Amino acid sequence: QVQLVESGGGLVQAGGSLRLSCAASGRTFSTYVMGWFRQAPGKDREFVAAITVAGGGTYYDDSVKGRFTISRDNVKNTVYLQMTSLKPEDTAVYYCAADSPPWGLSLRMHAKYDYWGQGTQVTVSS
Repeated sequence: QVQLVESGGGLVQAGGSLRLSCAASGRTFSTYVMGWFRQAPGKDREFVAAITVAGGGTYYDDSVKGRFTISRDNVKNTVYLQMTSLKPEDTAVYYCAADSPPWGLSLRMHAKYDYWGQGTQVTVSS
């Protein structure tokens, strides 16, 4: 019942910035915990960041702390990932995900999330 559409990916040089967006359908966006994950070729999907339903709590993987910022706009039904100081190892397909109530499991676990977007490619050149 929920559709998520990511945008904003592309090719950027190391040290550059990108802002990813994820637009959600439906009327219950404000009840979703939202997360960002990424998957590089040959690797498992890994947690990047998450944000609580009102935006009061944000969580990051250690690999992106201080460089990435997750935010949400519950009026626009959109979650964002502002990425700065990008590194080649950030290259991956980035997915947004939504966890509808009842909430459960760790924010870092992909099994927690009920809905997933199609992904957007981020490529960081060196």
